Amino acid sequence: MSRAVKVSTRNASFQQWQALLTNRTKRHRSGEFLVHGVRPISLAVDHGWEIRDLIYPDRRSLSAWAREMIEKSGARPVAMAPELVAELADKESAELIAVVGLPEEPPLPAADDPHLLVVVFDRPSTPGNVGTLIRSADAFGAAAVVISGHAADPYDPRSVRASTGSLFALPVMRADGPDDVLEWAARSGVQLVGTDEHGAVDVADHDLTGPTTLLIGNETSGLSAAWRSAADVLVRIPITGAASSLNAAAAATVALYETSRQRARP
Repeated sequence: MSRAVKVSTRNASFQQWQALLTNRTKRHRSGEFLVHGVRPISLAVDHGWEIRDLIYPDRRSLSAWAREMIEKSGARPVAMAPELVAELADKESAELIAVVGLPEEPPLPAADDPHLLVVVFDRPSTPGNVGTLIRSADAFGAAAVVISGHAADPYDPRSVRASTGSLFALPVMRADGPDDVLEWAARSGVQLVGTDEHGAVDVADHDLTGPTTLLIGNETSGLSAAWRSAADVLVRIPITGAASSLNAAAAATVALYETSRQRARP
């Protein structure tokens, strides 16, 4: 392991990293964000993300996993005062915190897969929901997630944490609005399936086996008028009980599961 940089006070480097926790503008201006947790850091390293620094508590022995991550990633090791590490990680027991470079914006996937599945999340306002949707999309075989419109940041620490590392395994891209996605879908022959509590057909009754983009609306207002009018069909998830609707990420998970179930049938 190369010689570690020492950080024992709230110096400029610490303040910059601390700002990444809450300041979206500074995350994107500096091109980096913070990650902690064994699985997320391991997946970031395994999937070839740029790990700029790996911060660990000074004067504490590192586990075999932590030493492997430092060696494998090629990141600069940073030995930081334990109380400052706890402040960055918002907990006492963080062994490593990774400073990860933001990736270049990936393109929409090529539509050469007859079972292509993409998810669009329209104007999500809650970082946790963004991360949860990314996790579900990864679990059920989506090729990409598109975050559309004015939305929560997928690189917000709450989103990264909720994705449990799936953020590093699945392409996630931003779109200002529907135009680019609609052009791609028309060119690629991909059906657009919107989710809506008043949809015309139950999600289980619509064929989701072909190339499909699932459209998931904002947590409060649902899909925007532009996405609703662009959808080839609006599907509903039948629910009972006192609940009036499902959380947006939960609805996405149900629709993704149904898509996976249909595609698993002979």
